Amino acid sequence: MAARIEDYALIGDMQTAALICRDGTADWLCLPRFDSPAVFAGLLGTEEHGFWRLGPAPEGDAAPAPADRRTYRGDSLVLESEWDTPTGTVRVIDFMPPRDGAPQLVRIVEGVSGRVSMRSALRMRFAYGWVVPWVHKVGERTTAVAGPDSVWLDTEAETHGEDLTTYSDFAVGPGDRVNFTISWQPSHKAEPPMPEPEAALEATEEFWREWVGHCTYHGPYREAVIRSLITLKALTYAPTGGIVAAPTTSLPEEIGGVRNWDYRFTWLRDAAITLSSLLRTGYRDEARAWREWLLRAVAGDPENLQIMYGIAGERELGEMELNWLPGYENSSPVRVGNGAAGQLQLDVYGEVTEALHLGHMTGLARNDYASQLQVKLIHYLEDHWDEPDEGIWEVRGPRRHFVHSKVMAWVAVDRTIKLIESGDVEGPLERWRELRDTIHRDVCERGYDAERNTFTQSYGSKELDASLLLIPQMGFLPPDDKRVIGTIEAIQRELSTEDGFILRYPTTGDQPGVDGLEGDEGAFLACSFWMADDLAMIGRVDEARQLFERLLALRNDLGLLAEEWDPKRKRQVGNFPQAFSHVPLIDTALRLTASGAYGG
Repeated sequence: MAARIEDYALIGDMQTAALICRDGTADWLCLPRFDSPAVFAGLLGTEEHGFWRLGPAPEGDAAPAPADRRTYRGDSLVLESEWDTPTGTVRVIDFMPPRDGAPQLVRIVEGVSGRVSMRSALRMRFAYGWVVPWVHKVGERTTAVAGPDSVWLDTEAETHGEDLTTYSDFAVGPGDRVNFTISWQPSHKAEPPMPEPEAALEATEEFWREWVGHCTYHGPYREAVIRSLITLKALTYAPTGGIVAAPTTSLPEEIGGVRNWDYRFTWLRDAAITLSSLLRTGYRDEARAWREWLLRAVAGDPENLQIMYGIAGERELGEMELNWLPGYENSSPVRVGNGAAGQLQLDVYGEVTEALHLGHMTGLARNDYASQLQVKLIHYLEDHWDEPDEGIWEVRGPRRHFVHSKVMAWVAVDRTIKLIESGDVEGPLERWRELRDTIHRDVCERGYDAERNTFTQSYGSKELDASLLLIPQMGFLPPDDKRVIGTIEAIQRELSTEDGFILRYPTTGDQPGVDGLEGDEGAFLACSFWMADDLAMIGRVDEARQLFERLLALRNDLGLLAEEWDPKRKRQVGNFPQAFSHVPLIDTALRLTASGAYGG
């Protein structure tokens, strides 16, 4: 059975990633890309679906012991785990070198004191645990082959096969180092080059030292900001610049529930906030690559704009269920692909336009196509902004006139007007100024509940929605507007958990709600960061800081956040780690630092 979500560490090579548990088990790894089928899928099933455990040899039938300590080496993605055993102390160093050839997962066992008996147990299963490969020796190397895939194990330790698993039993004393590496290669190609683990470790540490050195943030939350930036970099698919929402699929928003989705894709809604975070912390190259991915992905008619794309810009993300996997803590179904890619979400027009606007305003190299695209998007919105849609949260119920979608349509028009006013592009300025006023008036008249002094989730509804917190952040209304303050206070009253974190919107338990799904979910961490931002914007900076620091306390021991927080079980839920949690963490830290709202 998989461990708690927060018990996992992330390592990666900017093309894929692995999750490694406190007990030294790699329970999730997709090869060769984030969105490839998993070789280790134990996270969503059992050990039968693939894993790699490396740690002190357990006594008899005892469960593997969790590490006594673990940390990342400085500001890097090199994981160190240490066990204190009755016979001594041992360290395991896990990392994935930035790719230059075959993808590799390297594990180095290092004796610290005494003498410790160790065991490696490697069970490879391809196609998300469905396919048992043919495992055999090629000289001193062990390879597992099935269909198009081959994985090669290299180690100086002796190996043997038992129960369709490859084992190594050995012992280490002070200063001893035993290396293990698995490398992926298309099965029709020659074997990959022999790995050089020690050289790869040195190169990996140097890569992260150099990359982190570009960070321009030096405020009081630097540790949290740096770890979030490293996580964001790890979730970037280096060949294209696209950033996955998370490296996992189907980690549940409710333990035992059905709200299980594949997040190994790139959402347009992440574009603006990600670009902002990268630019404001000194990462212009990453911001430029992200913008170029965006422009390639959305190329074509605006009528065909999707809410998400594959990491190389793929449009077809067909959703299916893997019925042989029982799911994380029996949370089923396990889904791969994402059917929401075909939804109508008008807010993405605003998010794309805001991203392009930010790039333009911060001096990214001029891109004429970006300006032309911006104008094309508004031509489309002129005829479609007043249609119902599925909204930011990708509801699978009936379409509605979601207030956030209308606000973001206003953002799209507003930012394009600013582009025209700057003289960089031509467009029907007066007509679009009138359109901007029309959308604004429509939202304020139809999306606002005057009796309760709050905007609502959709036109005519009584429900609230945490996406309304973005109204002042997008400049739709100023922070001191009584309707903004009323909305913030209403969300605090009606969408807060007992510990003060924010739900996205009301759910209805065993009855389908506005999202068309049964069940509930945890507090959405991005929305909780948005609340901290809004509190700071309306002058309640001490309250904002307190909420922010409570959110920081939810991170696991390595500084990582999932999508949500389960206020009942007091644990992280949802896909992990989640870019849409780490990006607003960065933004809130920057806002609070600028306001001086921090202790110490």
